[in-house]
Amino acid sequence: MLVLLPPSEGKATGGEGAPLDVAALSLPGLGAAREAVLEELVALCSDDEEKARETLGIGVGLRGEVAKNAALRTAGTRPAAEIYTGVLYDALGLTTLDAAARERADRSLLVFSGLWGAVRPGDAIPSYRCSMGVKLPGLGALGAYWREPMARVLPEVAASGLVLDLRSAAYATAWKPKGEVAGRTATVRVLQSKIVDGVEKRSVVSHFNKATKGRMVRDLLSAGRAPEGPAELVEALRTLGYTVEAEAPARAGRPWAVDVVVTEV
Repeated sequence: MLVLLPPSEGKATGGEGAPLDVAALSLPGLGAAREAVLEELVALCSDDEEKARETLGIGVGLRGEVAKNAALRTAGTRPAAEIYTGVLYDALGLTTLDAAARERADRSLLVFSGLWGAVRPGDAIPSYRCSMGVKLPGLGALGAYWREPMARVLPEVAASGLVLDLRSAAYATAWKPKGEVAGRTATVRVLQSKIVDGVEKRSVVSHFNKATKGRMVRDLLSAGRAPEGPAELVEALRTLGYTVEAEAPARAGRPWAVDVVVTEV
C-alpha cells in the first residue's frame, strides 16, 4: 500500500538534527529536481524579501518564513513525521504509533511537497515554506515542474499494490497515476452528513476531511491492514467501523472514487 498525503502549511521548527543532506532523502531519483528547487528558493529568499513574500504568497507578519527558507542548507533538521503538523497530522499521530505501525508508516506513506517533490516520514528535513501552488521565477509553477520527475519515479514506488490518494487538489497536480497504476488507485473524499428538516444533507468540510483522513490512515496502520486494491480498501475501512460508499469505475485504468461519510470526527 502506498498512501499519498498533502503536507501541512504549518510546520514544526527548531530542528536539532544535522543540516540537510539532499542525497540522503528517499526517492533519490528526485534528487536533481530537489536541488534545482532548493537552489532557486534559497536564492530568492536571500536576495529580496518583498519579492520572496509575493512569490510565496505570505504576508508581512510571516516574514520569518522568508528568513527560514534562506537558511535551508544550514538549518537543523527533524524527521518529516515531526515537521508536518495541523489537523490531518494531529489525527494521524505518526510519532505516537507503536513500533510496528511506525515501520509500516515509514514504508507506506509519501508526503507531497512543493520543495521536495515527496518525502517519507523518516526523511530528515528542515522546516520550510513552499507550497505546490508557488510559481518560482526560474522554474515556473511547481505543480507542473514536478510532473516529469514524478512520472519517472513514482510508478516504480507504487509497485503492485493499492495507491491510496488523500492529496488535496494542488498536490494532485504533481502526479496523476496512469494506466494500470490508476486502476488500483483510490481517491478518497470525506463527506459530513447532517439531517436538515428531516432530509440528509452532505457536504465537504475541511476540518472533517483532514481529521478523518488522518484517523483513517492511523487506523489502517495500527491494525496492520495493507489492502491490495480499492475493493479491499473499502472492505478494510468498513471492518474498522467507517461508513464507506464506493463504485468501481466504468472503464479500466481509472481510479476508484471512495466516499467516507461521517457525522462527527
